[in-house]
Amino acid sequence: MKIYTKTGDDGTTGLQGNNRVSKDNPRIIAYGTIDEANATLGIALSYELDKDVAILCNLIQNELFIVGADLSNIDLHDEKNRVSDEMILNLEKNIDNYEKELSPLTNFILPGGNIIAAQIHHVRTIIRRAETCIVILSQQEKINQNCIKYVNRLSDLFFVLGRVLNKRSGQKDIIWKV
Repeated sequence: MKIYTKTGDDGTTGLQGNNRVSKDNPRIIAYGTIDEANATLGIALSYELDKDVAILCNLIQNELFIVGADLSNIDLHDEKNRVSDEMILNLEKNIDNYEKELSPLTNFILPGGNIIAAQIHHVRTIIRRAETCIVILSQQEKINQNCIKYVNRLSDLFFVLGRVLNKRSGQKDIIWKV
C-alpha cells in the first residue's frame, strides 16, 4: 500500500466514517496538535528516563492515539477508541503519587532545569495548546467531553513530572523572579 493517496490534494482529509473535511477544520487542528504532542513526547522518550517515567510516558503515547481517534470520529454513538473516565482517573492517580515526591510550590516556577525536564515541559505546553484547540472544537461541534478533561489532567501531570525529574537529578525548581 502506498503512503500517498492523492485524495488530500484538494485540501481535504478524511475522518472516520468516510467523512471529508477541510484540512483547516478545527477537528483536524485539534487532533493534529495531539499528534504534535505525541511526537514531542517521543523525543523525550529518546533520552534515558527513569523506568517508572518511561513506562508512564509509553502508556500516554498510546493514549494520545486514543485521543486523536476520539477526536477524528464524529459519531458519538460509536464507542470504539474513546477517552474514558478510567484514563482520566489514572492520570489523577499518577499526579497524586508523583506529587508526594515534591515539596509544595510557594512560587511560580520557570520551565527548564535539566534537558529531559525541559523537554517534558515542552510537551506540557503543546498539550495546553491542544486543550485550547479541543475547546474551540467543542464550541462548534459535539465531542466526547472526556477529551478536554484528559488533556487538562495530562498537562498537570507533565508539570509535575518536569519537577520530579529535576528533583531526582538534583536540579532545584527555577523560581520566577519578578
